[in-house]
Amino acid sequence: MELHVFVYGTLKPGGVNFNRYCGDRVIATRRAYIYGELYDLPRLGYPGIIHGNSHVHGFVLSFDSQTILPALDALEDFDPRRNPAENDYNRESIVAYLSAVGVISPLENRTSTISAWTYFMNPDLVRRSGGILIPDGWWEPG
Repeated sequence: MELHVFVYGTLKPGGVNFNRYCGDRVIATRRAYIYGELYDLPRLGYPGIIHGNSHVHGFVLSFDSQTILPALDALEDFDPRRNPAENDYNRESIVAYLSAVGVISPLENRTSTISAWTYFMNPDLVRRSGGILIPDGWWEPG
């Protein structure tokens, strides 16, 4: 069964964690956005999103199996058995809006949506880490 993950930080193509965690396991890469609020965490060197109504831009990575999830969960410090407040990030199913701009893999319908997993940061961690809102919704390493 195909698995889709929306990424917006170090797991984006070209990001420091892309090759290590995703690399040759990705079968399709598509520009997309979701709804939320994106924060830069300069002290940590990566971003976090929380729930909101702004566009957060990134990529939907598609995999041919679900076996990638344990490695991604470990990277994001997500354990489904813990209380969500104890996780740095929580993995949630979201709707991603696929974009015709910057398409890396062909799409049948360039205005489509797709169900994907993404990792929302614990809002308390965003505050404690001095998160800085990124109004345009696109994170670049600093």
